[in-house]
Amino acid sequence: VQLQACGGGLVQAGGSLRLSCAASGSIFRIDDMGWYRRAPGKQRELVASITSGGSTNYADSVKGRFTISRDNAKNTVSLQMNSLKPEDTAVYYCNADVKRRRYGLTADYWGQGTEVTVSS
Repeated sequence: VQLQACGGGLVQAGGSLRLSCAASGSIFRIDDMGWYRRAPGKQRELVASITSGGSTNYADSVKGRFTISRDNAKNTVSLQMNSLKPEDTAVYYCNADVKRRRYGLTADYWGQGTEVTVSS
């Protein structure tokens, strides 16, 4: 299973970016999907997550600015980021809990990371 993320870049404060991540490979079902980020000198943190049923969870720092969504048919997850702030600068990683076989276990998979830089 591979997760391919894209959409990062350089944007001015107040601007917007949209990150996308597509899962491919041997997939029976994907449970939770999410986005994490690691800012320079900080630990990785959860930004937002979404269940297969569409329930969402956000870090307090991004509530009202970021929106996570997914397409279960296409095995994709997206993160719409609005009103970006310099403190949102980080490498963003997509994550998926993947069940590869009907009776197999769920495993955690990560994308390669996409860099977001917000200038002031």
